Amino acid sequence: MTGRPATAPKRPPATYPGRVPKTNKAKADKTTAGPSRAKPVKPPKKSGKDQAARALAADEKGLDFARAWVEFPDPADAEQVFRCDLTWLTSRWNCIFGSGCQGIQAGRADDGCCSLGAHFSDEDDEKRVAEHVARLTPDIWQHHAEGERGGWVSQDEEGSRQTRPFNGSCIFQNRPGFAGGAGCSLHILALREGREPLETKPDVCWQLPVRRTYDWIDRPDDTRVLQVSIGEYDRRGWGPGGHDLHWWCTSATSAHGAGDPVYVSYRPELTELMGKAGYDRLVELCEERLAAQLPLLAPHPADPVGPVDPV
Repeated sequence: MTGRPATAPKRPPATYPGRVPKTNKAKADKTTAGPSRAKPVKPPKKSGKDQAARALAADEKGLDFARAWVEFPDPADAEQVFRCDLTWLTSRWNCIFGSGCQGIQAGRADDGCCSLGAHFSDEDDEKRVAEHVARLTPDIWQHHAEGERGGWVSQDEEGSRQTRPFNGSCIFQNRPGFAGGAGCSLHILALREGREPLETKPDVCWQLPVRRTYDWIDRPDDTRVLQVSIGEYDRRGWGPGGHDLHWWCTSATSAHGAGDPVYVSYRPELTELMGKAGYDRLVELCEERLAAQLPLLAPHPADPVGPVDPV
């Protein structure tokens, strides 16, 4: 669904984003993970389509605005703290793939953010996905025959392994009009089997648009703590190329109309990223924020204007 994980500051956890790292098992040679620096797209030529381009630009809010962050100890690990962006997690963002999504590449709205394919976080990620690919059938995977014939894994110019791009998008993406349903065939498989899609899809796919990063914090008393930040995967998360994406949803007003805030709608993903105890504490803090009688401090600028009912 997304591109290659971006290079980020060194971090110690021994595992990629799918599991909460334990500080006593940390390794210093790992980096934070997330979607890649997107391949920059050429700016549109001046034409009669300028009005549509301006409309897209007006849909997105800027990257720099006040945010409300909260930090709390990980209830499951005394050497770890969470730093969470409440502005993002209590926002009304929701995925609008197939319902107004403009896509990250011009002229390919139906691809959503699947245009680049998905880079695997590590061998375990690829192995896990392969186990689910083996259960895909032609009725839910449009490119099943092509996958059988030419494979579903490829390498980019740097030799990193990823889901194979096919006809301009990820080979697992079913195109509109396919009888088995449009969108990710691995996602469809999960729903048919009563699973959470995070079980079947590559790590980078199910995590978006939540961004998890790590930093060692040196305290004045010579102790160290691993700070795990949970926030919004905005354009900057893709690296320099993120600024050239055709459209991006997290700051778009058209994608901020959900009934449930992100911390509710992304419960399975956040639980996987933080652990149950960490997620439960996050819920308490989010609910306290939304239940406050005063106007919401640092609301997301893409959210609907006006009061919302507490969850």
